[in-house]
Amino acid sequence: MKCRHCGSQLKLPFVDLGSAPPSNAYLQEKNLHMAETWYPLRVLVCTHCWLVQVEDFAGREELFNADYAYFSSCSSTWLAHAERYVEGMEKRFGLNANSHVVEVAANDGYLLQYVKARNIPCTGVEPTAGTARAARSKGIPIVEEFFGVRLAKELVTQGKQADLITANNVLAHVPDINDFIAGFAMLLTPQGVATFEFPHLLKLIEGNQFDTIYHEHFSYLSLISVQHIFETNGLTVFDVEELSTHGGSLRVFAQRCNTSKHACVSGVATVVEREKQAGLDTAAYYTEFQSRAEKVKDDIVAFLINAKRQGKSVAAYGAAAKGNTLLNFAGIRPDLLPYVCDASPSKQGKYLPGSHIPILTPSALHEYKPDYVIILPWNIADEIQQQNANVREWGGKFVVAVPSLRILN
Repeated sequence: MKCRHCGSQLKLPFVDLGSAPPSNAYLQEKNLHMAETWYPLRVLVCTHCWLVQVEDFAGREELFNADYAYFSSCSSTWLAHAERYVEGMEKRFGLNANSHVVEVAANDGYLLQYVKARNIPCTGVEPTAGTARAARSKGIPIVEEFFGVRLAKELVTQGKQADLITANNVLAHVPDINDFIAGFAMLLTPQGVATFEFPHLLKLIEGNQFDTIYHEHFSYLSLISVQHIFETNGLTVFDVEELSTHGGSLRVFAQRCNTSKHACVSGVATVVEREKQAGLDTAAYYTEFQSRAEKVKDDIVAFLINAKRQGKSVAAYGAAAKGNTLLNFAGIRPDLLPYVCDASPSKQGKYLPGSHIPILTPSALHEYKPDYVIILPWNIADEIQQQNANVREWGGKFVVAVPSLRILN
């Protein structure tokens, strides 16, 4: 396989998580006795541009289809994050009724609803039918397509150049990352700004967050690699913010290479230097991650087996893609984990891909009163514990498996 950015041959392995079906391919009951497609889940590192990337086996149309079940508005924490972002961008860049905001991967309108509420014209780009439909129900104009140079040209022709383009948690989901970024450079007005949020590779490795690796994530990004990709495709990074979201993310600010409206702040060099000091631009840095992932796998399996032997009941909360990576890597099935609860109506009544664990409503926790509740989306563990605080009333305990197995107080 060659690097999806620079074309160099990929030889350095990062982690091998076996094989799994796409992590958001939730199953109807009628599908349980049908064949399920599994793909190898192996990740490699480009030693030229340092882009970390999953091997190509599944295309974007298969992964992000009409049945795509991730709706951003299900998390109150994420909604608050989006609202703060819109307020901050409006103030920083003087957005008003004469501006135009475009969100790429607009999902269910979780962010653009706050742009619309401020009477700032906006357009969402969202290829998955279910989430696009939800966004339209909020009165948000949606272009139901994948983004790239071709679509950017169409939007420019329609007079829809953007003063601000936002792209949250989508940069990793793009197979043709060069075409994607070149589209931003084309769609921006001459003085426009694009912001990208993505999980930080440095935090992924430091936090042993191997469960954030799945087929829908084609790339795993450092600022070192992002700068290289952007500059090759017409964008310059001028600012960066470090965020706590998704276990540690970066928000990168970029402008067209042929403009110099925004001076580059010192924080950009600071983050790059920290990455280099850690070793993200050296092959040796990537060699120990496999054994750390395997320890988490061994520990969660041992925990579930011991709980079963002791007659303790166990449930999970959060039918998240990261949870599917963990469960399939560990080979966990309903005999050890009989059900998972989730607040998203789009997932309830379905089954997790691969493990075939049923997804129930949160009320099942109160009906069955499990001794342990494993929080699969550990990045919102505080939110989940607050929403289900009465689990502790019957002596139930919350558990997380990543970065290491812990019973939460």
